Amino acid sequence: MIEPIATGWILLGCGILLAVSAMLSRASQGIGIPVFLLFLILGMLAGSEGPGGIIFESYDLGFRIGLVALALILFDGGLNTPYESVKRSIGPALVLSTVGVVGTMLIVALFAYYLGFPLLIALLAGAIVSSTDAAAVFSTLRAGGVRLKRRVGTTLELESGLNDPVAVILTIGLTHGLLSEQALSVWLVADVVWQLAIGGLLGLGTGFLGRKLLQRMELLTGGLYPVLTLAIAFLAFGLTTLLNGSGFLAVYLAGLVIGNGWFPYRSGVQRFHDATAWLSQVSMFILLGLLVFPSELLTVALPGILLAAVLVFIARPLVVAICLLPFGFPIRETLFVGWIGLRGAVPIVLAIYPVLAQVPGSQQLFNVVFFIVVLTAIIPGGTVSWVARRLNLASDEPAPPRAMIEIDSLIPISGQVSSYFVHANSAVSNSAIRDLPLSDRDSVLLVLRGDALIVPRGSTVLEPGDHVYVFCQTGDAGILNLLFGRQEIQ
Repeated sequence: MIEPIATGWILLGCGILLAVSAMLSRASQGIGIPVFLLFLILGMLAGSEGPGGIIFESYDLGFRIGLVALALILFDGGLNTPYESVKRSIGPALVLSTVGVVGTMLIVALFAYYLGFPLLIALLAGAIVSSTDAAAVFSTLRAGGVRLKRRVGTTLELESGLNDPVAVILTIGLTHGLLSEQALSVWLVADVVWQLAIGGLLGLGTGFLGRKLLQRMELLTGGLYPVLTLAIAFLAFGLTTLLNGSGFLAVYLAGLVIGNGWFPYRSGVQRFHDATAWLSQVSMFILLGLLVFPSELLTVALPGILLAAVLVFIARPLVVAICLLPFGFPIRETLFVGWIGLRGAVPIVLAIYPVLAQVPGSQQLFNVVFFIVVLTAIIPGGTVSWVARRLNLASDEPAPPRAMIEIDSLIPISGQVSSYFVHANSAVSNSAIRDLPLSDRDSVLLVLRGDALIVPRGSTVLEPGDHVYVFCQTGDAGILNLLFGRQEIQ
């Protein structure tokens, strides 16, 4: 009877932590900081030095769970990134995720070296905190009710999806350099190129093959399709990692390819992976919070504050300004991208790697990195919405409708359901549905006005502020875009 009781206590504790975490996401709206910071604090409160008293010191388990969680988060990010966004922002995002990461690492390392860190440890610290976290940025913006203009938003999102692999490769390479006590060489550069190349090729290949498999397999029930996409994500990450490639890049690209094609039960699959990504974030940050001993943070407060200030006020803005210069970004957009460089789970997970490798001074480095992540979440994170409004970078696009119509099909179909927002100056504003020049093959299915669902009749007048769902044949989408304007992003 001992084992069931112990399992019961474990599940009870997990249930309480997950429930509190889910409710904290609502509280973040009033505070104006990324919700992941609240998850971290919850983990610290539940830890051995908090009222929870949970003793958890398994860095190995935390690291492995962190890797799986990051892979699932990146796969979900790829699934929800349209090709249109990639084409618009791939140039600046690639430069920021490569040159930007290296530049950030070198600047932070320079200041860390002058603070007394050994050279390789300083470079390692810079590599660990060099990547950004778009999930932190966009969760903070949503909490503040702000939607970014498209180019700025997609650049930040793509950068964060592409810069993690570079930070991972640099961290692992520098850790091995510390253990072997060898100076850095061109082999590290070659390793970066190799891992990115293998990750890119296998990610795209796995994505295309996975999409074909999804399209041709007729599974017994719709609930099995998320199982298959989850398997594809694990295969992309695992196979690429075994071949010494970047598993993070591979899983992101696999999700990107799959998400931009048709497959059965697409909307259900996307909702599943969205839930999986949130569960991964919550679990990962709570575990990382459990690994931290608050009493030890005081000993690294001074270097943590100084390096966080260097990262926020010097390294990130300077690197962004240089990287975006060839792409003609306006000054206000460059300032915003430079200011919004929030760090999230990746630096904390990467900081565990030197601890597992038993690098001298790695425990102190872990605490410094944790301190930096928390401070960068508070300083830029607390001002994301305010800065976006001050720089006039908030999008004038309407918020997504609170209700949606979707078509789940086991086979490709020629029709589609599109959602449009009726602006005051749009062609259909204040027009009756019967007067719209719609083809006999197209039809208005539903009108959402405020919180009311309206069954459309011929006499129904479309008012400014309405969300209109229209069924159309694929070839008629262009005509509808002329009438209603650009389709809404769900």
